[in-house]
Amino acid sequence: MGERVDRNSGVRKSNPIPFDFVLEQLFALEPRVKPMFGCHAIYVGDKIVMILRNKPDNHEDDNGIWISTRTEHHATLKKIFPSMRSIQVLGNGATNWQIIPVDSDDFEESAIKVCDLILKNDPRIGNVPKAKKKKPKSSNKKK
Repeated sequence: MGERVDRNSGVRKSNPIPFDFVLEQLFALEPRVKPMFGCHAIYVGDKIVMILRNKPDNHEDDNGIWISTRTEHHATLKKIFPSMRSIQVLGNGATNWQIIPVDSDDFEESAIKVCDLILKNDPRIGNVPKAKKKKPKSSNKKK
C-alpha cells in the first residue's frame, strides 16, 4: 500500500503516510488507513475520522489533517481548534470537512487534541460513508 508510479520514469515511488504520529495516538482503536485522492484516509470502526494530506506543489494550503465532521459542529470545534478552517480545494461553502493546516502554529497540539476526541468517541468527529451502489450485473448470457 502507499505506492505510486512516476508517470515520467515508470518507477514505483512510495507514498509515505504523513503525520504518522496520529496513528500512534489512535493505536488503541486499531485505525485503518486507506488511500483516497492521493492522500491517506483514517478509519476507526465504520467511521472515516480524518484524512492526512501532505502534497507538495498541489494546493499546499490544504496540507494538514482533514477532520471528518458535520457543519453543525464547526462552531464548537473552532473553539477547540482556533486554526481550523474550511478546505479550499473543496470549493466555497461549508462542507463536512475541516482542516488543521500543517503550517499552523498549533498543528501538532491540535492533531493530538483531535486524536483525544476520537479516543473519547466524540460524536462531532467522524462520519460513516454512504454505501457504494452496486453495479448491476451484466446479462450477457448467450441464448
